[in-house]
Formats: sequence, C-alpha cells, structure tokens
Amino acid sequence: MNILIIGGDRRMNIAFDELKRLGYTVESLGLSNEDNGKIEDADVILLPVPTTRDGKNVFCPQSDKKIPLEHIKEFSKNALVLSCGYDFKNANCIDYLKLDDFCLLNAVPTAEGAIARAIIDTPFCLWRSHVLVTGCGRVAKILIDRLNALKCDLTVSARSSRDFAYLDALGIKYIHTNNICKNACNFDIIFNTIDVPIFADFDGLKNCYLYDLSTKGCLDFEKVKEKNINAKKLPGIPGKIAPITAGKIIAQTVNQLIGEWVCKI
Repeated sequence: MNILIIGGDRRMNIAFDELKRLGYTVESLGLSNEDNGKIEDADVILLPVPTTRDGKNVFCPQSDKKIPLEHIKEFSKNALVLSCGYDFKNANCIDYLKLDDFCLLNAVPTAEGAIARAIIDTPFCLWRSHVLVTGCGRVAKILIDRLNALKCDLTVSARSSRDFAYLDALGIKYIHTNNICKNACNFDIIFNTIDVPIFADFDGLKNCYLYDLSTKGCLDFEKVKEKNINAKKLPGIPGKIAPITAGKIIAQTVNQLIGEWVCKI
C-alpha cells in the first residue's frame, strides 16, 4: 500500500514516520523542498490539517512548492483521498475532520496546549482562578476535565438541557450561552470553543485573558488590539504544542480508514 503525504506541518512528519513503522510505503510531496513523491503512483493520498488555507493550494508551510488542489483531483481518480476540512467532489474522499474519533483525540492536544498557553501568560495560578469555558463540545469537554483537575473555579456555558444535565452530573457550574457577555467580567480566564461572534461588547473582557480555540473566531481581533485586551487566537495548537502526539493521532486514524477501505474493495 503506497501512501503519499502532501504538505502539512511537523505533525505530518511524525505521521510519515509512524505510517512507515506500521509497514506502509510512504512518500511525500510538499513536506519539504527536496521531496518529489508522485500523485499518480499513490494508493492513498493523505492531506494535512488543514488541507488548504486559500481554497486553491494544499497547505505546505514547510515547503516552497505550490500544489494546486485541482492537480490532486486530476490524478487521484483511483486513490483514496484523506482530506481535512476540504471535500474533493467526484473522488473517493474522506474528510477526517468530520470523524468523531479523530476530533475527540485531537481535542486533547488542543485543550492541553491552550491550558499551557494560559499558564505561561497569566501572573496567577489556574488553581482557584475563575475560569469560563464557552461551549460544551469535544474540546470543551477535555478542557472541563483538565481544568477541573487543576482545581479552577470553573464555569461552563451551554445552550441545551442535555448539556446542562451533563454539567450538573459532574458538579460543574454553568450559565446559558446567551448570558456570556454580561458575566464575562466575573472571570479571570475565558477559553472559547464557540464558532460564532459572541463578544460584541468588549468591556467585560478588560480584566481577563481570553483564548479563542474556535475556527472562525468569537470576536473581532482587530478591534481587540485597539482596546488593549488580552485576547489571543490559537490556531493549529496540536501542530505547534504537541506535534508528536498529533502526528500519531493522524497516523492512527489513517491506518483505521485504510483498513476499512480495503475491506470494501
């Protein structure tokens, strides 16, 4: 089974080594300036996290190569294409960003990386600090577990009665997401996982540290700079903070998907 890894950051280097260890023949293209793997020879094409930043070319931060997405479509008719956040229509493509098992495992380095960032930035302990986690999805639930273990004074925002019941069962304080803005001033740290602009009013953020883990963002970061608020967007945390763990998670996911694909052939 020939796997071609195209583009990506350090976690794809780890995935490369891990997949070779599992017995696959692995080549790369756009993982460095020197590689020259051929798309037409690949049984499986593994694309990075994210697959593209501009909607036209594969994300290749470690290479000067330009690899158009259209070029992959042209040569990938008989291959299994594993993408992340991009759908190759009319191709045998699986978007692994949509897989619950991958997203749940990937939430671990995301959450732990965000906490590490907060520990470095703040002049106080997370212990006993007033912390808000917005949302109750995969990343939020890992954050809840880790922050609770650190003995933070933790509150979580949610919308559904199911989430409220889950938090109640864990003994975690909660507020409705609609009430975040008016309560923001009560927290030392806010970890946002909600992918909508929930902070229209910045006044409540003046005395806290906000870490945005969402894809699209929870506020206007240009305006935030003008108001001197401690808010940071944290994209691609797994690749920056824990590339070894994140790369092994990708390899584990790819190995599972290949096994399922082979069974269907």
